[in-house]
Amino acid sequence: MPKTTEKEFKEPKNFEAAMAELDRLVERMEAGELPLEESMTAYQRGTELLAYCQRVLEEAQAKVQILESGGSSDGGTLKDFAA
Repeated sequence: MPKTTEKEFKEPKNFEAAMAELDRLVERMEAGELPLEESMTAYQRGTELLAYCQRVLEEAQAKVQILESGGSSDGGTLKDFAA
């Protein structure tokens, strides 16, 4: 069985946990606290978290669109929640 050098993506518990982890990574990277190798690992993890967050937001947007359309096949329109 071949060894894999890359770790598998560990999915966060939820969107908020992903955002919190991403914030911590960005803070550490911006502060210059990480050596190059750890910065590269943090960058990779950050891109994984970003992709996860984007996917969750797209799913939420699709659900809102379905709710706003009343389940009709025309797709409906998105509306602001404040309206």
